Amino acid sequence: MTRIAVFASGGGTNAENLIKNLQKGKVCIVLSDRQNAYVLERAKKLNVPTVTFTRKELEAGGPDNRIGNILKEYNIELIILAGFLLKIPAEMIARFPGRIINIHPALLPAFGGKGLYGHHVHKAVLEAGEKKSGITVHLVDEQYDHGKHLFQAHCTVDENETPETLAGKIHLLEQAHFPAVVDEYIVKHLERV
Repeated sequence: MTRIAVFASGGGTNAENLIKNLQKGKVCIVLSDRQNAYVLERAKKLNVPTVTFTRKELEAGGPDNRIGNILKEYNIELIILAGFLLKIPAEMIARFPGRIINIHPALLPAFGGKGLYGHHVHKAVLEAGEKKSGITVHLVDEQYDHGKHLFQAHCTVDENETPETLAGKIHLLEQAHFPAVVDEYIVKHLERV
């Protein structure tokens, strides 16, 4: 069973979905950059340890890096970003090559990059007059929302769509697909034969 750390900044519905539904991996710890993120409560209710940290702690390099040491302590093999808003430092990406997965609430490469998350993404999609949107699950590299795509699913954008109704459609796609995509990646790329 692949040992997983989930990084999240918000409510944690995707983290909870992963904790409950992964078949090939186990979420061993949830980390958040926000002390009041509801993801921490969700994880605790499911008996998953949690840690909070600052941006400075995430960006600190070297052998004494707190986050790196926590990941080592828990023998983490895969990192999943589930609504995590900070950029992952290059040192961590180098330490986990092909082992950091993100989910983005749009069809990348469109509507990705710094500042395009959550409500901001849905608003940008609507303002651009798009007829479809969706989710992208991708590997993390040193650019925001840029790494190799593992999976995309789409939904229609209706004429009277609002950012809130579009967010609801995107949420359903996330809940339906994210654990299965992670499981498939583990089977194809991480499990030892």
